[in-house]
Amino acid sequence: MKRSFGDKAAQVIITALLLLLCVSVIYPFLYMLAISLNTGSDAAKGGVYLWPREFTLYNFQVVLGNEVIRQAYWVTIARTIVGTIVGLSVTMLVAFGLSFRSLPLRRVLLGYVLITMLFNGGLIPLYIQLYNLSLINSFWVYILPSAFSAWNMFVMMKFIQGIPDALIESAEIDGAHPFRVLWSIILPLSKPMLAAIGLFTAVMHWNDWFAGAFFVSDQKLIPVQTFLQQLLSAQDMSAVLGGNNNMEALVRGTNMASVTLMSVKMATVMVSAIPILCVYPFLQRYFVKGVLIGSVKG
Repeated sequence: MKRSFGDKAAQVIITALLLLLCVSVIYPFLYMLAISLNTGSDAAKGGVYLWPREFTLYNFQVVLGNEVIRQAYWVTIARTIVGTIVGLSVTMLVAFGLSFRSLPLRRVLLGYVLITMLFNGGLIPLYIQLYNLSLINSFWVYILPSAFSAWNMFVMMKFIQGIPDALIESAEIDGAHPFRVLWSIILPLSKPMLAAIGLFTAVMHWNDWFAGAFFVSDQKLIPVQTFLQQLLSAQDMSAVLGGNNNMEALVRGTNMASVTLMSVKMATVMVSAIPILCVYPFLQRYFVKGVLIGSVKG
């Protein structure tokens, strides 16, 4: 079928707009990468946009040599792994239970879950509740409050209800109890859905800085994103050095004049962003499935 001039013009315009959108998304990342790989004193003069003018790894040596950010990385990795596993497990169990239409008070329970998704008590009641539960200034403040997601529960429940009833009924006829049905039938068929929601949950835990900033005061328990937020609002290098004698010796050995607060900030952004960026290309297809999950019932 031959396309008209209007169709060709529309395709050219759409392609140009998408290219501009891609450039607007990629350029800030390239700019920060160039600054992080450039000597700070030279970058302060301006003119560094896409590639470093005076290449150096001193900025990354300062960042990776900081005990605070290394500890923050371990906290973030542990939080992401534990939080994702706990979140998927708890939410999946609730979704499986509420997927049974014969469950007593099912509509009441669904309404209660829906209310928690639409409304919340606010930050102060949440803080008071976490304080009464002894979760303030604890690693578990990252895990337990986010162990259940109402939105993810509805998505999981919709997916489970889309599984043919004949599969579940045949297992029940053979004597399978509910947990056996969940383990042998529901979970194997739910792998694409669990991968998509698990990816969303992991990204949420990795990128969250709020909990560490408001619910944790112990510097050894803050995640890397909270450390980055503190660093971006810092006014001098003391936030980076943190009174660490080894860090001070490292900075002196790398020529302090070549390291600036801005260059260290950009290096920290790169160090915190690159791991999750490396995961995206391999799991991108699950985002498409995640958007479609529950929208079409087979």
